[in-house]
Amino acid sequence: MMLATFLQAAAGAAMGNAGIALGAAIAVIGAAIGLGKIGQSTMESIARQPEAAGDIRGAMIVIGAFMEGVSLFAVIVCLLALYAK
Repeated sequence: MMLATFLQAAAGAAMGNAGIALGAAIAVIGAAIGLGKIGQSTMESIARQPEAAGDIRGAMIVIGAFMEGVSLFAVIVCLLALYAK
């Protein structure tokens, strides 16, 4: 009886850790896709209006920094959830 309870608790903990890892992976993959789309749109915009390249590039860097910050925050939250157990 006690062995069954222990195995059930271990399986639940493993599933929780897998969920935390999946959450971190989704956050990072989402940020990577978003940064790729930002880069693509920036290059298209600069190709259409080369005289506005400086303004477009600056806006891209700011948006990219915000996106990286959000994804890093999500990964930190997942790590805190992993070690808070």
